[in-house]
Parts: sequence; structure tokens; C-alpha cells
Amino acid sequence: MRTRTSAAVSALAAVSVCAAAGCTVQPADGDGKQQSPVRIELPSGPPSGAGTGRPGGAGDGRDGASKRPAPQRPATPPATEPSSAPPARVLWSRGDTGRDVRELQARLRQVAWLLHGPTGTYDALTEKAVRGFQGKRGLPRTGRMDAVTWQRLRKMTREPGTWELYLMGGQPADAPDPRCRTGRVLCISKSSRTLRWMVDGRTLVTLPVRFGSQYTPTREGVFRVYWKSRHHVSTLYDSPMPYAMFFSGGQAVHFSSDFAVRGYAGASHGCVNVRDEAAIARLFGEVRKGDTVVVHW
Repeated sequence: MRTRTSAAVSALAAVSVCAAAGCTVQPADGDGKQQSPVRIELPSGPPSGAGTGRPGGAGDGRDGASKRPAPQRPATPPATEPSSAPPARVLWSRGDTGRDVRELQARLRQVAWLLHGPTGTYDALTEKAVRGFQGKRGLPRTGRMDAVTWQRLRKMTREPGTWELYLMGGQPADAPDPRCRTGRVLCISKSSRTLRWMVDGRTLVTLPVRFGSQYTPTREGVFRVYWKSRHHVSTLYDSPMPYAMFFSGGQAVHFSSDFAVRGYAGASHGCVNVRDEAAIARLFGEVRKGDTVVVHW
């Protein structure tokens, strides 16, 4: 009886231990012998209450220190998008004038965004051409020539020559030839492509002019106006020569509609072309037969 009681107590103790450890036990067999457990399950995590400050856990306060959660660091705010870049510096805009504007217009002509000029004045047509150039290349369509647009245009074009800058005239005249300083003289410079109407050394009018090509050059020297013909038409080339003032054979100073349209992109057959019709009409009224004509470099 004492033996059975001890066995029973031992069995109950074993069951308690297994229950705490999570094992499964087999009941004793008919002889009262204990069978080995067939399966043991061990918990994968810490015991219940561990580290939580509850009784039975490592942080129950009995060791004099309680475990608190680590403080949370505030989340770093996302980086803000950089503000948009400031607009590019404006170099020239509508109303500006000068040599730099001429270069801008000449370069726009090279890429076929401008067909007139250069005039040296940033006008409505120039503004429209710049706006079109900007839009084609994804730049802000302001119509103003800023530093970014200018850099792009320069990469696409070449440095314009003198007669590209002054394709339609407007170039400064060089100093008059000494032979022009006395009397009534049409003083014509091939170097600056200008005509000065001078009386006693004083310049009254300055006009851009065009000359003959290398195959039909304008003669150089000192001549006299020997014939004036207001509505002249060339019998050799069948072309009009309004306000013609002949000074050497068939060569004359006269208005040229081709020069007015094409500028220095063309040439005459030897005559001295004037593109400003109103100006040549006034000059025709002032010049007399016998007045001097000097053509020089």
C-alpha cells in the first residue's frame, strides 16, 4: 500500500512537470511502471510575462530594475523637393538695339527662324522668332533672349561675318576719300559699301549701297554724272533702274528692288544699287548733271 502511494505521488509529480514543460506522457502500464513520453514540445519564445514587468517575468521588479521600451526616435521628415531654378538672365528683349542684336538676328537667319534683317533692333518679328526657337527646343517660350537660349543658339550657328550683320544695310560709313572733300560729290566707298552725298566737304546723306559681282565689277575712279533717267529700264538686262544717274558707260547709281528684298545676298551688273527708294528719290532731285562721282576703296 505504501509502495503504490509513493508511485502515485511520483506519477502525479511527473505529470505536473510535463504539463509545465509542455510534454505529453503515457499513463502507467498495468504493472505500475511509468512509460517514457512520446513527444516533448518546448516553447519557442520567452516564458509568459518575461520582460513585461508582470510577476513571474524577468522584469517583475524583484531585481530592483524594470525594463522599459526603448524611446522611439522621431521619424525623419522626407526631403523636400528643391525649389524650381530661377529664370535665366535676360540678355536682350523687345526694344533693345545695337550690334549684339544684329548678331542675334544674323544667327536666327542662319537657322531659318528669321527671314528679315538684321536691323539691329529687337522688334516684333525678332521676338516671334525667338519664341519659336525656344518652343522647338523645350525652353520657356518668353520671346526674350536669355542666357540659356543664347548658349543653345550659339552652339547651332557660326560667327556671322560683317555683311551678314549688315545684310540689309545700316553699317557705318568709313572716312570719305580726300577727292570727295570739295564740290558736289557722290562719294562711294567699296570698303564700307556706303554712299555719301557731300557738298563742300559736308556729308548731307549717307546710304548703304551694293556693287557689281566679280564678273561685272563696278568701276573705280573719278567720274561725272552725264545723264539722269527717272524711269529707266535696262535694255541689256530688261530690268527697271528707277532714279538712274549714269556716271560711266551703262553704270549708274539707281534704286534696286532686288537689293531692297535680298540685301547683300545679291549683286548688281556693275551699277551702284540703293535699297531705300524714298531716299534715292530725294537724292535724284538734288544731284545735277556734271556733279562728281568718286568710287573708291
